[in-house]
Amino acid sequence: MGLQNAKPSRVKRASILMLGLDSAGKSTLLYKLRYKDAFLTMPTIGFNVDMIEAGKDFTLTFWDVGGQKKMRELWSNFLEGTDGLLYVVDSSDKRRLEESRREFELILKNESIKNVPVVVLANKQDLPGALNAEEITRRFKMKKYCSDRNWYVQPCCAITGEGLAEALQRVATFAKQYRKSKETFTTLKE
Repeated sequence: MGLQNAKPSRVKRASILMLGLDSAGKSTLLYKLRYKDAFLTMPTIGFNVDMIEAGKDFTLTFWDVGGQKKMRELWSNFLEGTDGLLYVVDSSDKRRLEESRREFELILKNESIKNVPVVVLANKQDLPGALNAEEITRRFKMKKYCSDRNWYVQPCCAITGEGLAEALQRVATFAKQYRKSKETFTTLKE
């Protein structure tokens, strides 16, 4: 089918990749966003895909990829064509914070995700000793690693849903801007 007879669809879509260590709360967050409920989730082997409407005429497809060590080797396969990265951190798990930061840094170094906007979800804010957004920003060296892109750190709690509406809004806004800039760039190149 030629491009000229493809009707532009009214609904705009964007792909959002959800990454983070296992047990950071990715699947629970996705369920909460989708169904407003917190489900007991199993560790994700492989990935979950879910579509969520973010405002009128804008649909986000979330790719929630398992975070076990074995799965992380496959993360880079999902980066191609992503319009936004949602990186989930268990803010209360100080033991694995450094591991999470290292994985985050590795992803951001990947060419295929250059300039792609990033929202870091500082999850599990309900737990004692959870690091706040400022601390996550500092420890993850956001200003350094994300100087070439839009980024934001959103404190949240997957169980109560706190901070999730804001996170969704932020991701949608970033993804829209990113897609626009990409389209402009493509037009310029032609």
